Amino acid sequence: MKTPFALFVVTASGAPHPHTRVQHGKPGKLMQKLEEAVRKTRSLLALPLVALSLALGGCATTISSTVTPFHDTPFNLQDKTYTFERSKEQQNSLEYKSYENLVRTELNRLGFEEAEYAGAAALKAAMNFDIRARDVRISEPVVVDPYWYGMPAWPGYYGPFYRPFYSPFYSPFYDPFWYGPPIVERRESSYVLYTRRLKFSLARTGDGRKVYETTVVSEGTNGSLAAVMPYMVRSAFADFPGESGVPRVVELKMKE
Repeated sequence: MKTPFALFVVTASGAPHPHTRVQHGKPGKLMQKLEEAVRKTRSLLALPLVALSLALGGCATTISSTVTPFHDTPFNLQDKTYTFERSKEQQNSLEYKSYENLVRTELNRLGFEEAEYAGAAALKAAMNFDIRARDVRISEPVVVDPYWYGMPAWPGYYGPFYRPFYSPFYSPFYDPFWYGPPIVERRESSYVLYTRRLKFSLARTGDGRKVYETTVVSEGTNGSLAAVMPYMVRSAFADFPGESGVPRVVELKMKE
């Protein structure tokens, strides 16, 4: 038994055109090409959305930091007592004290012991931080009309409103490979990118000679240093002391 299939022409009212014809038999190469074109178009339109969702999800939940330590090799501290060395500005900064507590927690975890006063400590710990912002502009291709077939709609028999009711089966002479690809244009957008830095060092109390220092650099769209600093401090002391002079990337997931 032959399977009927139809080629429809839709008028402005949404009803089939009286010249619509029904043929009996199996769909030919034309119909197969049409179906393949529709599938390809849907796939191409879905890919950017999937990539965008993955990118936004990664930026919102992960803090990526580049950590670069420097120290003597081999790194071996016999006495791990320390005190914090603060500048006058840091002495009166509540923000600094908050970040200092984060560093103190990591040092204690690594077996360091904070002394009651500087004279009783073998090491002096120092830290500073900053955040800077810059504008970033990007230019990317955007599909303007994924259903464009190479020529504008004409106000002929079907009127100027026929396109909203357009069906890819409007003509037996339609070939999606004849008219070319969809219209693509480049659009520009901008956002603010923040560069966050943390520097930490350990020096001998007696002569001031540095025995360890590390720099943590993190970039992202989150401009709150207070929100990001806990992850930067943890990154600074991950795999302590690390290989001297070799940058490494540490990624930590933010808590929701």
